[in-house]
Amino acid sequence: MPLTLDDFDYLLPPEQIAQAPLADRSASRLLVLDDGELLDRHFSNLPQYLRPGDLLVFNDTRVIHARLYGVKETGGQVEVLIERAVGSHEALAQVRASKSPKPGSVLRLADAFDVTVLGRVGEFFHLRFPAGEDLYALLERHGKLPLPPYIERAADDHDETRYQTVYAREPGSVAAPTAGLHFDQKMLLTLEKMGVRGAWLTLHVGAGTFQPVRVNDLGEHRMHRERYLIPQNTVDAIAATRAAGGRVIAVGTTSLRALEGAGQDGTLSAGTGETELFILPGYRFQVADALITNFHLPKSTLLMLVSAFAGLDPIRRAYAHAVRENYRFFSYGDAMFITRRHDAI
Repeated sequence: MPLTLDDFDYLLPPEQIAQAPLADRSASRLLVLDDGELLDRHFSNLPQYLRPGDLLVFNDTRVIHARLYGVKETGGQVEVLIERAVGSHEALAQVRASKSPKPGSVLRLADAFDVTVLGRVGEFFHLRFPAGEDLYALLERHGKLPLPPYIERAADDHDETRYQTVYAREPGSVAAPTAGLHFDQKMLLTLEKMGVRGAWLTLHVGAGTFQPVRVNDLGEHRMHRERYLIPQNTVDAIAATRAAGGRVIAVGTTSLRALEGAGQDGTLSAGTGETELFILPGYRFQVADALITNFHLPKSTLLMLVSAFAGLDPIRRAYAHAVRENYRFFSYGDAMFITRRHDAI
């Protein structure tokens, strides 16, 4: 039978949605799913499940101050959430207002600068920002850090560091690659000393990652588009790891999507590209052997992705176990280490 949206539903008590990070990044719990077996561990135990010669592939994107508040020319209030930059002074964005702004209209944001509405691109508004300053610098100064919609509070100064990975470098995301939030410098040094290598790519996470799947027939769903960059030295590191018998381990679903999106023809190539790859059970993975990830929302495309990676029934058992054992869920929650099931269905 074809899979439907209801196949990826589960019950989660609201109190298990983490509203704030733990004091220490690596203090979170770690649920290990290895060939169907479940083990309750802590993230500090991760080195026990890695081997010398393994390669961790990290997403080095940095979360930008993507949320802005302002007014229309009529005086009506607006809230703008940047989706992604599409030029040095232009961006696509979600705009919330009592009435949608029309093409050609001007929005005054943060009581500091004006943007022009150029038109619509699907569900997003195409905005032109002032030409005299770098877009990201403007957002950094006047915007707010955008926490996910299921965190029921405004971002504070603590989130400025904790909702970024310690290796975040390239600005462009509106949501953190949350599997990476568990790594601190001590953990990275430990892994380096034991011979686990690291490589980096960049995939800027758009607000579309939080959009619900609105069709029950999954064949009708269309993924949001995300842009990635995979450097040549990362491609070389993956090839060397493969040749030496090591494993390629994606840190987060964003890294996994970038690797799989770039390796669709069976050969992983360096460079930039865009992916709207929708991964469901039955998909044959080309690059990654294991995955470090957080727990994902019911009926989400990310839950579908991990179900494809580990098998639908093992993921169902893992999530039911995590709910029973009071794991913390979503962006500031706990983590999983999953080895790929080559026969996953």
